[in-house]
Amino acid sequence: MLDFFTIFSKGGLVLWCFQGVSDSCTGPVNALIRSVLLQERGGNNSFTHEALTLKYKLDNQFELVFVVGFQKILTLTYVDKLIDDVHRLFRDKYRTEIQQQSALSLLNGTFDFQNDFLRLLREAEESSKIRAPTTMKKFEDSEKAKKPVRSMIETRGEKPKEKAKNSRKTKGAKKEGSDGPLATSKAVPAEKPGPVGPENGVELSKEELIRRKREEFMQKHGRGMEKSGKSAKSDAPKEKGKKAPRVWALGGSAPKEVLDYSTPTTNGAPEVAPPEDINLIRGTGPGGQLQDLDCSSSDDEGTAQNSTKPSATKGTLGGMFGMLKGLVGSKSLTREDMESVLDKMRDHLIAKNVAADIAVQLCESVASKLEGKVMGTFSTVTSTVKQALQESLVQILQPQRRVDMLRDIMDAQRHQRPYVVTFCGVNGVGKSTNLAKISFWLLENRFSVLIAACDTFRAGAVEQLRTHTRRLSALHPPEKHGGRTMVQLFEKGYGKDAAGIAMEAIAFARNQGFDVVLVDTAGRMQDNAPLMTALAKLITVNAPDLVLFVGEALVGNEAVDQLVKFNRALADHSMAQTPRLIDGIVLTKFDTIDDKVGAAISMTYITSKPIVFVGTGQTYCDLRSLNAKAVVAALMKA
Repeated sequence: MLDFFTIFSKGGLVLWCFQGVSDSCTGPVNALIRSVLLQERGGNNSFTHEALTLKYKLDNQFELVFVVGFQKILTLTYVDKLIDDVHRLFRDKYRTEIQQQSALSLLNGTFDFQNDFLRLLREAEESSKIRAPTTMKKFEDSEKAKKPVRSMIETRGEKPKEKAKNSRKTKGAKKEGSDGPLATSKAVPAEKPGPVGPENGVELSKEELIRRKREEFMQKHGRGMEKSGKSAKSDAPKEKGKKAPRVWALGGSAPKEVLDYSTPTTNGAPEVAPPEDINLIRGTGPGGQLQDLDCSSSDDEGTAQNSTKPSATKGTLGGMFGMLKGLVGSKSLTREDMESVLDKMRDHLIAKNVAADIAVQLCESVASKLEGKVMGTFSTVTSTVKQALQESLVQILQPQRRVDMLRDIMDAQRHQRPYVVTFCGVNGVGKSTNLAKISFWLLENRFSVLIAACDTFRAGAVEQLRTHTRRLSALHPPEKHGGRTMVQLFEKGYGKDAAGIAMEAIAFARNQGFDVVLVDTAGRMQDNAPLMTALAKLITVNAPDLVLFVGEALVGNEAVDQLVKFNRALADHSMAQTPRLIDGIVLTKFDTIDDKVGAAISMTYITSKPIVFVGTGQTYCDLRSLNAKAVVAALMKA
């Protein structure tokens, strides 16, 4: 049973609606428009909203959308046929009203489609019932029943099917053996005859001879390796007792206590920074203002200038004919017209590090967006598809919610509470380094920062944050801020509960008047269930204002797996009814990928969350905000 069926224009005017139940269809349809149609995610014609499954079809020629909704626990096989039949009949019946392309004519038009729809629904339901249930196959109908009993009897030596093959191979071996005595001596092993061989009246094939030679070789050399292994094991305990640590003449020796350079510090005590080059640590550029990401390089500009020179030398006649070659005139696009272009686009996206599944869905979305659309006179299929793909990519990189940290921090200040940000991600992506960059950006905007060292697992994690804190304190000493400590590290050592440390850090920041708390967590793989449970516990207990996933720009298909499993683990292991998921993405190591920027598309497409920060270097100023058009330009560059 259908819950609703509605037809509306892409401008938002509802032309006709069928309501099967009393609940309104406005909420599910609006969710479909926000999450799929406006976000250019039309690769799949199905969408799930709460307890409903929505299937839709786009008519790009007349700018119409057909949507049907039903309960997702039902399996309705006739829905696809129904939506195609309704689309065909509605378009043909009201073609003149729709072709006027004016909102006033659509509003004044009367679309009496109720009886036609009920007839099509009845026919679709009856056609699904007419199909006879599939019966199980009987033994008499199978191929095994047609075989004689003699063909199923197996001899003790080998299978009957292999006899004919082996006899053919032995004939070939006989001919090769008759060429000379060397061939026969190589073909037949004379040292150790097996149970099946020339002595028993059955000759061996080439494959069996090679296999037997290989087994004899492994037996001979395996014994020698076992003997050498035994001798090595027998000599090991003799040398074990005599081994002593070496003492170098000029190196000296030091006890283990001297090697521990991590001096314990209490929370709240400012650390004295050793003399370092502050300019090298800070970097160049304005630290308080995030610059847009620039994906172009000097090499690209040079190649662009060189490519324009030979084009000027070409004849104007040849250039004119080349331009007119691909024009298609005023015609509606079909799947066949776009197939070759979309295949090239898909391969190009995969080569630029976009995940393979995401590239396929993007091309499907572009195809469904352009199918049936009438092209202009002076436009080619390639240019039309490329322009539609660029628009889709820009729309994907500008998701529904924009994260403005500075505005949210000022809002938290008005409520006299600290703004809490939690960083999570897999191992080695640069969580601690980019946390320090974000700390410097906040310090430049005159916000005090408390860094919570909740990575109690990795050796050196606390010392790394302590070094960053010392350097940030050197860049922003209390003397410049009226004696106020602007950055501080909160740590409890190793082996402690990360969720408890984060809770204590937030309470400490509230008492001491810190503006922002940045929580650093341990790196963990997305398949590690115990660590993912601990992360979900930390987020559920402390309820941070922002959860940032830190991922590197070098990954391709792995980005999809990481984000999907992180979100799924946070949802599964959370104790709350509405689990807290990832709110934004920090993309690191962006300066190492040249124009292979596909990871940004993959991560944003999967989560529908924005890329808040982009790490582009090793200094504190190497932090950028994402420029969607620059990323798409680099992605589409050949």
